[in-house]
Amino acid sequence: MDDQLKLLLEKDRIIDTINLLFIATDSRDWEAVKRCFTELVMFDMSSMTGAAPALTTAQEIAAGWEQGLAPLKAVHHQAGNYRVRIHGDQAEAFCYATATHFLPNSTGQNTRTFVGSYDFRLINEDKSWRINQFTFNLKYLDGNTDLHNPDSQTPNAR
Repeated sequence: MDDQLKLLLEKDRIIDTINLLFIATDSRDWEAVKRCFTELVMFDMSSMTGAAPALTTAQEIAAGWEQGLAPLKAVHHQAGNYRVRIHGDQAEAFCYATATHFLPNSTGQNTRTFVGSYDFRLINEDKSWRINQFTFNLKYLDGNTDLHNPDSQTPNAR
């Protein structure tokens, strides 16, 4: 029973790391975002950006998100359907998630929503689970895809 309890506690700590990443991003706490990652991260947003996966730093990820999300009034991530597998000091995690971006504007189309899933790999460093591989799998994008240019005269139709 002790091994099963330990496994459940470790799964909870892994999910907590992922949830903290989403919450810290939404609250724009870039230091907390960086602490969720290892120093180097295999980062893959290719399903959304088309850019090839790349080894990058936690600092670069946080700085990119800070810059990209700065114009928005609010960001909200919602995640669930977690699946976690632990192999010693390494783990794999999966979840579904949505991210909604909000920016009031003259078009009345104030939101953009990303729907997809995430694949994570984590390692236990200094008794803390940290993400060393991050993959976002975009299923679809809905809403105002031109949200960063809200006063465009031709907002995208839904």
